[in-house]
Formats: sequence, C-alpha cells, structure tokens
Amino acid sequence: MTVYTDEESRTLRTAVFGAMVLVSTAEPGALDEESHAGIRAMSTFPPLLRQVLGAAPPELPDGSTADVEAGVLAALRRSVGIVAARTPEAASTFPAAVLAVCEEVASADGRVGAAESAVVGKVRAALAG
Repeated sequence: MTVYTDEESRTLRTAVFGAMVLVSTAEPGALDEESHAGIRAMSTFPPLLRQVLGAAPPELPDGSTADVEAGVLAALRRSVGIVAARTPEAASTFPAAVLAVCEEVASADGRVGAAESAVVGKVRAALAG
C-alpha cells in the first residue's frame, strides 16, 4: 500500500477540507448541515484517501479570506499531482470526489446560491490544473 508523506497528507487535508470550508462560507447557511453533508460525501473517496483525510485535523492557510482561498486552491492543484503520483488508480476519480463533496455542501440547505456556485467553479478549475 502506498503511503503519503506527512507533507502530502497535510496538502490533501487542506485541499479537501479547505474546499468544503470555501463553499460553506461562501454564503450564509446552515453550517452544521453543510459540514455533515460534506463528511458524508467523503465516503466516495477510496479507503486510503479517507484514512489520510481522517488521520489529523485539517490545516487551513492563515491570513485574509483571499489568502485562505488562494492557499486552498493551490493545495487543490497540488493534490491532483500527489494523488496521481502516489495512487494512480485514484487519480481519475479524485477530482470528481472533491467536486461531489463541494456540491453536497453547497446544496445541504436545499438550494445552491450564486456565490456557492462561483466557489465550486473555482474548485473545479483548480482541480483541472
């Protein structure tokens, strides 16, 4: 079984949980519902990635809202390469799984707002490289 380095694991947690946070905070909403929806959607990740994501608390970038967003989007871009290098069998499904998590978070309160859609679009672009 391929093992991610500590740095790679931190990057993956920052990417996935950070994407959830960006979507969740894009508009006022039911943060509890959104958080639970995102965690449930994480079941679509392969077991090794679920293990990495659950191994430690996520670390979000410091700074302003713009700094956090830039850091999370950078982590998302790096995460695609990390997954491709370490677990090639998961490389094709990783971006879709991250987007599924974001979409679950965005729709947790029954509607997807314009700001949430815009953030999901940024996540999609970061995952595409």
